[in-house]
Amino acid sequence: MRRNLYQIQGAGLGLRRVLLDSLEDQIPEQTSFMEVVPENWIDVGGVIGRKFANLADQIPITAHGLSLNIGGPAPLDEVFLQQIKKFLDQYHISVYSDHLTYCADDGHLYDLMPIPFTEEAVAHVVKRIRRVEEIIERPFVIENASYYAAPSNELSEIDFINAVLQGADCQLLIDINNIYVNSVNHRYDAEQFLRSLPGERIAYAHIAGHYYEYDDLIIDTHGADIIDPVWKLLETAYEHFGVFPTLLERDFNIPPLNELLTEVDQIATIQQQFQDTETKENAI
Repeated sequence: MRRNLYQIQGAGLGLRRVLLDSLEDQIPEQTSFMEVVPENWIDVGGVIGRKFANLADQIPITAHGLSLNIGGPAPLDEVFLQQIKKFLDQYHISVYSDHLTYCADDGHLYDLMPIPFTEEAVAHVVKRIRRVEEIIERPFVIENASYYAAPSNELSEIDFINAVLQGADCQLLIDINNIYVNSVNHRYDAEQFLRSLPGERIAYAHIAGHYYEYDDLIIDTHGADIIDPVWKLLETAYEHFGVFPTLLERDFNIPPLNELLTEVDQIATIQQQFQDTETKENAI
């Protein structure tokens, strides 16, 4: 049975500042939780800060970071982590996640770079995850990342992810789109990869759109509508693991809120279909 550590459920929406005014009067009923990039909101005051605080009082918020640098060679930025902890405490946020990547050394690279798939890297990341949890005083969740080059193939991607999850005893933010993107770019079976993940460690999921650079190269942009194969992969995940909270990410080319909500609606509809099926099976 999945460990239910968090008070999030249903379908979620990534909060971007451009959406604040549209959300000020009423939270859409189909949206059960929202997610923010904490680096974009820490110490934000004034009108925007008040609007965000008001929103956080009305709906559960999760925090999904971009700059923790969990796999990097430089020491963890513990001053930054204290800022993260203060932000999480201030807005009663129980979920903090970041990517299973590195993004800095002597300075920030402003991109999410792949970690070598090696036993040494597993040990390095596991140690850092444990230290993060000591500082933030709550569980830390890692996300499977998209990548375009593999700097080492000592382990497969799935074995690397599973080794980190087991070694750190942490949970997974499963990004459905990233699995699909990587499966095309690195030529593996997305469903087989998905089924090899530990379902009991899934905290929640991301789903998003992408851009085809070429037939065999997808760029993970979060800037387009979700395509049918990614929706199908989400259905496969629910069928295999059961329904888990799932959030729509949209970072670029953001349409009006009512258009975004059509995809949130689709998440909720798929979730309900699988929950109804599960209820019927349990009643037999």
